[in-house]
Amino acid sequence: MSEERYHSASHCKYLIQYHIIWCPKFRFSVLNNDAQDILKSILRKICNDFNYNIKALEVTGDHIHIFVDVPQTVAPCDVVRTLKSISAIELFKVYPKLKRFYAKCGALWSRGYFVSTVGHISEDTVIKYIEEQKK
Repeated sequence: MSEERYHSASHCKYLIQYHIIWCPKFRFSVLNNDAQDILKSILRKICNDFNYNIKALEVTGDHIHIFVDVPQTVAPCDVVRTLKSISAIELFKVYPKLKRFYAKCGALWSRGYFVSTVGHISEDTVIKYIEEQKK
């Protein structure tokens, strides 16, 4: 187990990483050309402001993938809410046409998202470790 991968906080060591995916409303391909780069820049700033470390980030026309390392005090739903809400506000500022396009439904991002934890050891390794604790 490599110690440098883990973070330390008061009375704990942790590593909390999430792979998150979300899409624009109606899965429209609206994130084209410069919008992809601008959204990446916006997401990097949000992550920097909230102490989320981006491990990987990709924006396509109709969805976003981000892999982040976050503090142990932040729930995955809060990470997603932060990324989606602030990025929509900032993207609407840069692209007023996009805001007008989505004006009737009132939201840039679809309500749903995908989130999965990502670790450095497998589920089988954890199960085996726990089962061997009494031995």
